[in-house]
Amino acid sequence: MTEPVIRPVTHIAFLLFPNVTQLDLTGPAQVLSRLGNARIDLVAKTSDPVPTDAGFALLPTATFADAAQPDILCIPGGFGTQDAMEDEATLAWVSQAAAGATWVTSVCTGALLLGAAGLLRGYRATTHWASHHHLAAFGAIPVHERVVFDRNRATGGGVTAGIDFGLALTAVLRGEAHAKLVQLSLEYDPAPPFDCGSPGRADAETLDRYKALVARSVPERDARTRAAAERMMAEPLDR
Repeated sequence: MTEPVIRPVTHIAFLLFPNVTQLDLTGPAQVLSRLGNARIDLVAKTSDPVPTDAGFALLPTATFADAAQPDILCIPGGFGTQDAMEDEATLAWVSQAAAGATWVTSVCTGALLLGAAGLLRGYRATTHWASHHHLAAFGAIPVHERVVFDRNRATGGGVTAGIDFGLALTAVLRGEAHAKLVQLSLEYDPAPPFDCGSPGRADAETLDRYKALVARSVPERDARTRAAAERMMAEPLDR
């Protein structure tokens, strides 16, 4: 009789910060929770509920001070990454957690936060299409793909790409057969009602409306991102 496979617990930590895009986090978290013997923590600066950009809050399960060393570190994105990139306590925890993690990962503009922590220098990476042009400033090698692996770095594109990222990482960790089982269990069978999910397929009016929305929501986004990149590149390479 074949003995069941008993796997060690895989500890997965997602950074939680104000104004995070919740699907960047909850999409891959739902997938990775089905790795088998996995434990997920949502790690924030304090134990207070953290507001998301969807209008509801998420409750941290650990703080920077008491979070255990993760096997997988995942940084989600959202407009809140601008403040997070300028917060020394956040950058310090990300750097500390990454140093001992087997996998250092991100979804959407979480890649810029990895970049601000000096964790993408010399690595191939992707991010949300609207922020892709910033990757090189952080020393990353920009790649226009939905999910990018480079050594122990794995980055996903914008928001919904987090589900693809989660499945791709599941395949690496548990094999393709298990990843397919997870995909089926989630009925992940995308059939969007509109062919408008990338700037290459969106009509000009929709694209312009999106760019205007971002400009109103975070008017200094580009300047603050460039400043974060300049601060990081001024640090020693082994930060």
